[in-house]
Amino acid sequence: MNQFQYSRVTHSNAAVSAVSKEKAAMFIAGGTNLIDLMKRGIVNPTRLVDINRVPLNEIKTEGNSLIIGALALNGPVAESKLVTEKFPLLAQALNAGASAQIRNMATIGGNMLQRTRCPYFYDTTMPCNKREPGTGCGALEGFNRMHAIFGFSDQCIAVHPSDMSVALAALDASVLVIGPKGERRIPFTDFHRLPGDKPQIDTNLQAGELITSVTIPDNGFNKNVHYLKVRDRTSYAFALVSVAAALQIEKNTIRDARLAMGGVAHKPWRLTEAEKFLIGKPVSEASFSEAAKIAMQGAKAFKYNTYKLTLAPNSIVQALKVAAKLV
Repeated sequence: MNQFQYSRVTHSNAAVSAVSKEKAAMFIAGGTNLIDLMKRGIVNPTRLVDINRVPLNEIKTEGNSLIIGALALNGPVAESKLVTEKFPLLAQALNAGASAQIRNMATIGGNMLQRTRCPYFYDTTMPCNKREPGTGCGALEGFNRMHAIFGFSDQCIAVHPSDMSVALAALDASVLVIGPKGERRIPFTDFHRLPGDKPQIDTNLQAGELITSVTIPDNGFNKNVHYLKVRDRTSYAFALVSVAAALQIEKNTIRDARLAMGGVAHKPWRLTEAEKFLIGKPVSEASFSEAAKIAMQGAKAFKYNTYKLTLAPNSIVQALKVAAKLV
């Protein structure tokens, strides 16, 4: 780990100012991913700006929306009555992530910003365009069992690791950020980027911008929801495939639907065409199977992750069946 300077701030504007002054400065909160990256020499900030004393940990309602501060901890958010009653899909996704110890350290903002767990990204002896642009993608011809089947490029086939972000994408959340140019709001589905020819850039945050909160509109998805995470073991493992499913059902007919997947792309993968298909359809396994087929259009596997072409649609059907209480 390289030497770095450390400073602590108590206001979001001071945090933005401190990071904006140094090109290689970074914010630190829970540090559950950042410190690992520093230890491995993947990131080498010249300064860490500690934002833990900035008052950004509130969980509150505002109008018909839920506001979650960027420094709210994953564990307490998942247990908050406001979340469990109005947005149980988010609570389920948060509880599926990491371990209880990490959930009690990791922040909402940090969860969104965590880097891929691709082994080629973490191994500094291997080529990785995300870690070192222009060196190549070791996963393309390497062991790519955990990798993307949607939205990849010839520069990178890594996947985004967050469970929480999959639920937020499905729930039409938005992200409030503050930076040198003031505040702006980013729809959650636009927050993360696909790799394209710049896989080293994970999000659409601009230089010096700080996440201050996440807003989730009250959309009525508080009953028929399910977050399904398929993984190698049931604790402390990243998703091979995950599905966030939310339905509004009236007299056995689907009135509205939200679907997103994790473990399949460089960002949470929203399934809008499958959602549109489900609206007005009867609650049945046949409807869910057809939606899964639509969701898989354009999917492409690599040598070691062809199983995802079967696992992903099966997971969509299963998540929808559980959400609809058919199982």
